[in-house]
Order: sequence, then C-alpha cells, then structure tokens
Amino acid sequence: MKKFLLLAVAAMSLSAASAQVTVEGSKFTDNLSVTLKGGIVSPFQHYAFWKAARPVGGIELRKQVTSVLGLGVEGEWSFNTSSWDKPYGEHTSIWGPHSKTIVDHQLVGAFGTINLTNWLLGYLGVPRTLDIEAVAGAGWWHAYKTGEIVTPGDVPIEVADKNSWYTKAGLNLNWNVGESRAFTVSLKPAVVWYLGRGATQHTTVFNANTAAVEIEAGITYHFKNHNGQHYMTLCPMRYTQSDLDALNAQINDLRGQLRNAQDDADAANARANRLQQELDECNKREPKVVTQTNVIDNSIENLETNVYFEIGKSVVSAAQMPNVERVAIFLKNHPEATCIIKGYASKDGPEDLNIRLANARAKSVYDLLTGKYKIKGSRIRSEGNGISEMFSEPEWNRVSICTIQNKVK
Repeated sequence: MKKFLLLAVAAMSLSAASAQVTVEGSKFTDNLSVTLKGGIVSPFQHYAFWKAARPVGGIELRKQVTSVLGLGVEGEWSFNTSSWDKPYGEHTSIWGPHSKTIVDHQLVGAFGTINLTNWLLGYLGVPRTLDIEAVAGAGWWHAYKTGEIVTPGDVPIEVADKNSWYTKAGLNLNWNVGESRAFTVSLKPAVVWYLGRGATQHTTVFNANTAAVEIEAGITYHFKNHNGQHYMTLCPMRYTQSDLDALNAQINDLRGQLRNAQDDADAANARANRLQQELDECNKREPKVVTQTNVIDNSIENLETNVYFEIGKSVVSAAQMPNVERVAIFLKNHPEATCIIKGYASKDGPEDLNIRLANARAKSVYDLLTGKYKIKGSRIRSEGNGISEMFSEPEWNRVSICTIQNKVK
C-alpha cells in the first residue's frame, strides 16, 4: 500500500509534465528590483577629481530577464556643490559656468547588465554572495543653466540649459545579503560620456573632455515573483542535451512504474472483491452443527475431538461447546491425561491473517479448558499449525483438533 501511495504522488507530479522536458524562463512580472544609489561624480580630466567631485544620486528599476541578462531604466541627479566652468581650447567646456540651481545635471535613460560571474562560472540556482556585473546604458542628459553671459572670445555667449544624449559604461560589484537574497548592496563605478560639447557647437563629441567618472553605492530590493521566490530563482540555468535526455529517461521510468503499480492495484482490488463476495455468501449460510462421538475407555491411548469455527472467526460458538466440554470431562476423569490442541485455518483470505487465526483458534479452546473448566494449563499445549488442506471442504479446515494422550494402565 505504501508503494501505491508513493507512486500516486509521483503520478500527480507527472500529470502536469509534457512528454519532453522544457526549460521555462521567467514571466514578465517576475524578478523585478528597485535600487536607490548615491555617491560622487567628477569630470574625467581638466579637474582635480576629489576637489571637483559633486554629490550624485538616483534610482533604478530593473528586470532580471535571465541569470545573466538584466534590463532597466534609471534617473540620476547631480547637486551643485563645486564649479565645473573651466574652459578648454577656444570653447567653453561642456559643463559650462557654475549653475545657480541645486540640481545641476540630470540624466534619464535605459541600461543593460551582464552578470559576468554567472556567465563565466554558470548559475547555481540561487545568487552567489558576491558577483560582478558589466553595465552599459544610454539616454537623455540635461544641464541646468541660468542664462549667464560668458565671453570666451570677442563674442559674448549666453549659456542656456543644455540637452544632449549620453552613454555610460561601468561595473556593479554586488554583495547579495541574507539567505533569501532579498537585498543587494553594490559598489557602482562608471564612466559617463555627455555627447554635446557646448552652447555654440551641437556636434557629438565622444572623448575624455566630455566624460565624467561616477563612484556610487547602491542598495537593491528584489521583489518576490509569482510563486514566492526571490529574484533569479526561476531564471533558466544552463541545460545540455544530455541533461534533458536524463530527465526524460527518469520521467519515462516513473511512468512505467506507475503503470505497473496501477496494474497491481487493479489485480488486488479484483481479488478483494472476490473475497468479499465469498465472505458475504458464507455469512448467509445457516451454521452447521457437527458432532462427533468418541468411544472413551481406558484401553485407548489417544483420543481426538474437533472444534469447528466460522470463517474469519476464532471464538468458539455455542454449537461447538459440547465438543470442548467432552475434552474437559475426560481430563477431569483422568488426571494423568494431557491434551494437545492444534489450530488450523482454511486457505481462503490472506496468508498472514490465516496464520493468526490458526493460533487464535487453538488458544480459544485452551482458554475455555483452563478458565471455564479449571483444567491445569500444564496439562494442555496449544499451537497454531497455519493453513490446512486436510479436507476438501474449506469449512472442515477451520478447526482446532484436540488430541488427548492417556497413559494405558
């Protein structure tokens, strides 16, 4: 029965599986995270890095598409605490004069990440404690100015707000915190290129003069996905064809075991139904009283009498009590006599049950002789002899045979 229960559980698990194993990626609403970040930003060159550094902060919203690839959007704002108005060459620098607003620059864009650790070492099923991501992004950049007039040459120039586009490249050095990996603490160095050069020149310039270095720290919260696991637990891992073949072989083997178990269960149910029908028919029969006359005298060395039982029972019925009483009277009249009681069962029903019935039938007669008729237990031995096929009629095999041994004088 335990085997059937275990295989039934396996059947429920397999019912949802297709004939072949497939690797399913995450849903669109799975594996989302939000990051708050902050640090410093400073021009790549022409300035002393730490002296020109300004505070910068931002927010990211990201979806982890696989264990390697992530996509997201971000916004960042730098705060006006230092002057970036040093000119270079004959043109005003892209940073322009010192802004009079608190927020000096902002950028809004999209980015992608590649988890180098999972890419190179493979995904283990849960995020590692430490991993490294490469980051690249692009978007809109805006510099806040206030209409100031500058004269880098002979012609005054009014410096207005500037709009351009930017690109960035950097790394995320991640520390995934806790057993559930719900939070990640990151160090996020990056280089950002602001690709519009000045108020009078709108061409794209991609060089160190238009670049800034960011060093930020971030904390990320990973939202739970649709089945309650934190991010990346459902991201597909790398499966080879041999892995898929092995999984399919295991599934097919379990299906074969399930079919065999179902056949065994059907056969057992059919046998149980037949036995139940036989039991119902036996219960409908009128009880038969079987009497046996034994000639008892002192010249006989061994005497036998039989006590019969109903199917599946070990209690001596009222109809069989005269046979027990006959044994008791003889033992009382012959103090030297002893008795051996052997219990039997028919072959109907489970074997282990019939063995227990045989033992119980012998003991039932023993208990009556010692209890009701006060015969000493030392004069009687009872034993179960299991299944009997002494008689062709099953009813005759459901019996306790009492053999009296008397010393001949």
